[in-house]
Amino acid sequence: MELEKVLEQHFGYTSFRPGQKEVIEQIVNGKDVIALLPTGMGKSLCYQLPGYIFNKPVLIISPLLSLMQDQVDQIKQLKEKRVVALNSFLNASQKKGTIQHLHQYRFIFISPEMLLQQQVQQKLISMELSLIVVDEAHCISQWGFDFRPDYLRIGEVTAKGNRPPILALSATATNKVLGDIEFYLKMNNPYTFIHSVDRPNIHIGRKMFQNREEKLDWILEHVIETEGPGIIYTQSRSKTESISERLLQMGISTAAYHGGKDPLDRQFIQQQFIDGSLEWIVATNAFGMGVHKQNVRQIIHESIPSNVANYMQEIGRAGRDGRDALAMLLFADGDDEFAKFVGMDDFPNEVHVDLYIEYRRKDELPSTMIQNGEISETAYRVLDYWMHQFHPNEVKQQLYAMKNDKMKAVEEVLQLIQTKSCMREKLVHYFGQTLMEKPSNCCECCGLEYKDIIRKREQSDYKEPTVSWRRRLENILLGFS
Repeated sequence: MELEKVLEQHFGYTSFRPGQKEVIEQIVNGKDVIALLPTGMGKSLCYQLPGYIFNKPVLIISPLLSLMQDQVDQIKQLKEKRVVALNSFLNASQKKGTIQHLHQYRFIFISPEMLLQQQVQQKLISMELSLIVVDEAHCISQWGFDFRPDYLRIGEVTAKGNRPPILALSATATNKVLGDIEFYLKMNNPYTFIHSVDRPNIHIGRKMFQNREEKLDWILEHVIETEGPGIIYTQSRSKTESISERLLQMGISTAAYHGGKDPLDRQFIQQQFIDGSLEWIVATNAFGMGVHKQNVRQIIHESIPSNVANYMQEIGRAGRDGRDALAMLLFADGDDEFAKFVGMDDFPNEVHVDLYIEYRRKDELPSTMIQNGEISETAYRVLDYWMHQFHPNEVKQQLYAMKNDKMKAVEEVLQLIQTKSCMREKLVHYFGQTLMEKPSNCCECCGLEYKDIIRKREQSDYKEPTVSWRRRLENILLGFS
């Protein structure tokens, strides 16, 4: 079958982007595939086109509700009606009806947690799937060990029965993450396509400050003087609120975004940003994945990210239109220690292992630890997963190793901040790649002229669109898109 004909018939394109055809050919031939393609390179086509070739359901395991809804919306815009998201937006009756008719859909989006539900598994085993897709597959390694251990169980479910090929998609992954993806998805000698992680149009800056107040003053002055749209990342929910409030007082259309907000509020804020009603978002790392906004001009990290991979994912949300964009990494004394504290704040330890054993000994449910305020729900999920995998002493060793990995990851970010050599080169090397060519205005260490990258606010052609973001989002949620 000539793939270009299918491409033009269903998607209106006459040629593939780099990597797409190679990946699709391997899938059509029945191979498991790991594909690392930069944001904006059309990863979704790698499973959508096979969906039309095989003409059997494609199961897409996706990490976030907002990402699922966005993907469903995009597919519906291609006039495909047989697409559904099986998630918590459905009430009990809708969920039951969707599962009952699941075999009638061409594209099925689902979260790892929903995938593990018994009724869902029973239905999927009875179906003949053409392809299983794990989108944002780096989450297996970055989230599975941290706060969503169900990611580590995906392979246990997908291995049941006579499974179809598995496609793991991501924009970035280190060699360790690639190994985790292959191992936990139980992939069979996968074909791996790796595109360069470098985004030449994203220029990397950094600034050092003596204290956090000085850093905040710089942010406020910089945002008021330069063009957006942009995202300011910080590690504290309270900081997202306080910084966005200060910007609002200065006349900047902005909003705070974090995991503590109501899911529908988060959807509205995200849609406002996409449609241009908001120029800036101040967010924790809960924001960004699946946000398809082409003209993000700036990414500012108010606090250092927990690891280099997260940093690369977050700055990759800028400049999808191919125009120049600026990624600013800010650092004040003590930021690295705060990052380590945040990384360990909601994580189980040896005391929790002993408590878990004690509850079992008393024939009580270990989950009672949550009700008694002895552990957070997130930390318990991680603990419970490992307590079902290993002997308690081995669990303690595992948690200790994971803690060390978190500390090491922060130190790696600190090395990027402190380096006197090319920051871009160091970033690309972190992912096991070689930088072939440096763009002009490469990074702070190579001499970066900010005025050549970001225009002054009065020169900006930023305009608020006339599209009703609220009406569009309501249509998405009600299924009328």
